[in-house]
Amino acid sequence: MRLIGNLLWWLFGGLEAAIGYFTGSLAMAITIIGIPVALQTFKIGLLCLWPFGAQVRSTSQPPGCIRIPLNIIWLIFGGLWAWLMHVFFGLLLYITIIGIPFGKQHFKLAELSLAPFGKDVTLRF
Repeated sequence: MRLIGNLLWWLFGGLEAAIGYFTGSLAMAITIIGIPVALQTFKIGLLCLWPFGAQVRSTSQPPGCIRIPLNIIWLIFGGLWAWLMHVFFGLLLYITIIGIPFGKQHFKLAELSLAPFGKDVTLRF
């Protein structure tokens, strides 16, 4: 069932969203300073690519002093827009019964795009 959900997700916009996140990740990785952000956008891109069966968890590592400032910078310069986009499409998909599972995936992506530093994505195939 996860495979069918992921294939439908790719067909109806998930693949384009993942390509967008991967492109942003590549653009950020060009600069040395942008590498931590590139890793987080790559993480969101992976979740966009395979959302059904994936889980977002807080890391088991102790919180560092840089996690909160990076999440604040992330929120200001792009995380808020990604969060708004995923919440908008999640609410839009909740209108129909068929769209509810896809809306849940958008809300999962919204949670990660709000504060990706300190989160891990576990993919199950």
